[in-house]
Amino acid sequence: MLLAGSLAAAQPRIDNVLVRMVPPGATSLVGARMNEIRETAFYREMVQHRKLPQIDEFARETGFDPRRDVRELLFVNTKTGGVLLARGTFRINEQALGEAKRLRHGVYNLWGSGNNGFCFLDATLAAAGDLPSVYAALDEWTSGQHVAAQALLARAKAIDGGYPLWGVSTGFAGFLADNMPRAASGIDFSKIFRGLEDTWFQATFADGFKALVHGATATEQDAVSLRDTAKGLIGFGRLSVPENQPEMLKLWDGFEVIQQARMVEIRVDIPQNLVDRLIQMLTTPQGGRGRGRGRA
Repeated sequence: MLLAGSLAAAQPRIDNVLVRMVPPGATSLVGARMNEIRETAFYREMVQHRKLPQIDEFARETGFDPRRDVRELLFVNTKTGGVLLARGTFRINEQALGEAKRLRHGVYNLWGSGNNGFCFLDATLAAAGDLPSVYAALDEWTSGQHVAAQALLARAKAIDGGYPLWGVSTGFAGFLADNMPRAASGIDFSKIFRGLEDTWFQATFADGFKALVHGATATEQDAVSLRDTAKGLIGFGRLSVPENQPEMLKLWDGFEVIQQARMVEIRVDIPQNLVDRLIQMLTTPQGGRGRGRGRA
């Protein structure tokens, strides 16, 4: 019983309805339990305290505010692009959907523009993405099979179920690479993630910011090179810290790179008192002269 309990805990917690909508051929999953993330200081600083006029206007016109009404998200990479699956409370004003074209697929109404579209299956479930991916998700939901996500979730057994943001991929870590913000001074970690395959990651914002990215490379030499590149970027980050901001050195101390054979892990542990500095580093350029010293 204890073993079964530990295995159940060592995997991502995910809404069972969203799992049943993952279409066949999916190459990666990225999940976010927004009801937990919204309660953190990190989220409030990143989203709630920043002006987002386009989202504000969309919320006023449609009655749907993704910052408030979504409980859980699951992004799925597919053969044709991707589909975002959502659980929450959706009160949609269809008359405010503008020029979106109304479509029909099976028993469901969709709204499309070009090759993209979205569907509200009911007041708690929605899907959006390129139309072939949305159609595939709807077909999987109505098929009664619901097995397409199992191969990916089997690779995610090491993910801590207490982490509200997680992801797993059979191939290269394209989602992380494509969506990684570039830090101040042009430090770009995306090149590291593009070198990893069979990846999974987890992150939490409950007490500061903690994250772990785990992946493998094609050869052990590739892993060594990737480790050295990552450590070099961390060292460059320390060198770029302005002399009048010594607390930023402690922020870079929160990054650690571990390599064993073909495996590479990047661990991040930023204390709560430095979260504001982390957000500033990721969202605004920093000025000032570097300190001229560093430690990778």
